[in-house]
Amino acid sequence: MGKYQELARKIVENVGGKENINGLTHCITRLRFKLKNEEKANDEILKNMDGIVTVMRAGGQYQVVIGNHVPVVFEEVIKAGNLTFDEAVSTEKMRPFDMLIDGISGCFQPFLAILAAGGMIRGLTAFLVFLGAFDRGSGTFVMFDNIGDSVFQFMPVIIGLTAARKFKVNEFVGMLLGAALMNPSLSLEALSGAAEAPLTTIFSGTIFEAPIYQTVFGIPWIARNYVSSVIPIIFIVLLASQIQKPIKKLVPEMIANFFVPFFTVLITMPLGFLLVGPAFTFATDILMAGFETLLALSPVIYGAIVGFFWQILVMFGLHWAIVPMGLMQFSVNGWQNIMTPVAVVSFGQTAALTALYFKLRNPKDKAIAIPAIVSGIVGITEPAIYGFTLPRKKIFIFTCVGGALGGAYSGLMNLTSWNQGGLGIFTIPNYIRPDGDLTDVINVLIGIAIAMVVSFALTFFFWKEEAGETDDRQKRSGKEIVKTPIQGQIAPLNAAKDAAFAQGTLGRGILIYPEKGEVRAPFDGTVMTLFPTKHAIGMVSEAGLELLIHVGLDTVQLEGKYFESLVQQGERVKQGDLLLRFDKKKIEKEGYSLETPVIVTNYMDYLDILENQGETVGPDDALITALT
Repeated sequence: MGKYQELARKIVENVGGKENINGLTHCITRLRFKLKNEEKANDEILKNMDGIVTVMRAGGQYQVVIGNHVPVVFEEVIKAGNLTFDEAVSTEKMRPFDMLIDGISGCFQPFLAILAAGGMIRGLTAFLVFLGAFDRGSGTFVMFDNIGDSVFQFMPVIIGLTAARKFKVNEFVGMLLGAALMNPSLSLEALSGAAEAPLTTIFSGTIFEAPIYQTVFGIPWIARNYVSSVIPIIFIVLLASQIQKPIKKLVPEMIANFFVPFFTVLITMPLGFLLVGPAFTFATDILMAGFETLLALSPVIYGAIVGFFWQILVMFGLHWAIVPMGLMQFSVNGWQNIMTPVAVVSFGQTAALTALYFKLRNPKDKAIAIPAIVSGIVGITEPAIYGFTLPRKKIFIFTCVGGALGGAYSGLMNLTSWNQGGLGIFTIPNYIRPDGDLTDVINVLIGIAIAMVVSFALTFFFWKEEAGETDDRQKRSGKEIVKTPIQGQIAPLNAAKDAAFAQGTLGRGILIYPEKGEVRAPFDGTVMTLFPTKHAIGMVSEAGLELLIHVGLDTVQLEGKYFESLVQQGERVKQGDLLLRFDKKKIEKEGYSLETPVIVTNYMDYLDILENQGETVGPDDALITALT
C-alpha cells in the first residue's frame, strides 16, 4: 500500500470513520472535514502521524493540515472512506477551459489501467500468433482477442459510469444512458433495416449527410452507431446532471430514489439521441474530413501534424476524431495506417521527462518523476503530461516537436499497423505483418527513436528550471530580501489566531493586518500556486525562496467572493506587480479576519529568517530577510 493510501486510511479511521463524515473539502494546505461528532476524532493520534502537520477545529470544520500535497491525500481519502461525491467535494473553482479538460480527463482516468489492459491483451495475443503459439482462426485467438476488445466495444457504458461519478449523477443512471446508446435496436442498422426507405435525407451532398428513418414527436431522429464512441456519452451525462437538479427539488424525498432516476433518464436520453449525440458526431465528422484531406495530400505532412497535435487532441478528447477512421480502415482492409503516427508520440513524452529528471533540483519532484517515466513506457503519459511537461509549457512543446518528426517518418515509410490495441511498448507487436515480416516493426522502432531523441535533446539542452535559478547578486550578498506584499500593521507569526501558522509548522514568517486590499509581488519570481478561491498565493523567487501569502483566516469559505486575481499560475512577475485585489470591508463585514500570514515555506534551506521588527510596513519596506 502506498504511503498516501496508508495515510488516508488512518485519517479516515481517526476522524471517526466514514459514518462520522458529513462532508469533505480541501484548500491549499489542509483537509476540511465536516464531522457529525468532532469528539470522535483522535486529535493526538492524527497530530503525531507522519505526513500530518497538525489538526485544528475552526469554523465548524475539523481541519487536518497536510501541506502542499493535500490534493493527492484528498483523492486517497475519498477512496479510503468510499465517500460519495456528495460527501467529498473539492472547493476548487475552475475556468470553463479548465473545466472542459478536467471533465474529460476525469471520465477517463478511473479506467485508464483497464483500457491499457485491454490493449495489452490484444497485443500479447498478436505476438503469440507471430510466435506460432496458435493461429488467428483458432478459438484461443478469438477468445482472447475479443476479451481485450471488450473495453473498446462497451466504452459508452464504462464512461457512463465514470462520467456519472464526475458529474454527480447516480452511477446506474450513467450506465443506463451508456447502454441505451449501445442498444442494438436503436442503432442505424436496426432502424434502416426496419424501413423500406428513408423518410428523407438531410444535409445531402455534405459530410453530414444523414438518412432519417424515424421521427420522435415529429422531430427527425438522426440515427448513429455509438459502439466504441466516447464524446457523446460524456455530454449526455453532463446534461443529465443539470436535468436532475430541478427534479430533485420537485420530487418528494419519500419517492426520490425511484422517480429522480425515472424522470432524469426519460428527459435526458431523448435529448441525447436527438440533439447531443448527432451534434458531437458532426463535430467529429468535421475533424475526420480534415484529416482525410491531409492524408490524401501528403502522408508525411499528415504524420507530422497528427504527431504534433495528438497530445493536445487527447487533452480535449478530440483524438476520437481519428480513432473511428482507423477502426473503419481496419475493418475493411485488415490493416490501418491512419493511426500509426500516434504510436511514437508517447515515447517523446517519456524521453522528455527522463531528460527533465536529470535537471530537476527538488528531490520530491525527482521521486515522483520515476513512476511517471515507468508509466510512460507502457503508454500511460497522463502523469508525465499533467504532472511535469504541461506545467512547464516549453517542454510540452518540445514533446510535440518530437512527436511531429517521428510522425512524419511514419508517414514517409507508410507505417502500417496489422492489429489494434496496446499502448506504449505493447503497441509494437501490432506492427508484425501476418506473414511474419518485421519491416513495419523496424520502422515503428525508428520512429520511436526519432521522437525520443528529439524530445530528450531539446529538453536537456534548451530548458532550465527558471524557478530555481540562482541570482548571483543575491548569492554574493548572502541574503535574499522579501519586500512587503501588503501595506499594513505587522506582528510576529506566533500571534496568529490559526495554530498551524502560530506554531510555525507551515513555515517561518510574519503577520500583516492589511490597510489596503492589494497584494503585490514581493520579489521577481514566478506564481507557483494560485488557489482557485484566490485567497492564497504561493510564489517562488528567482533564487528559489518559496513564499506563501494567505489573505485572511478561513477566507477559503468565501469561494473567491470579494477576491480578484490579476495573474495566473505559472506567470512570471516583477517585484511590485499587482497580484490580487480583495474587498477589505466586505470580507470583514462577512465576519472573517484579514489577519494575513506571509511565510517562507522552505525556510530549512536558509541559515536564518529575519522578520521586520517594526509596527507597520509600506510598499518598499523589507518584510523578511532570508540569510543564505
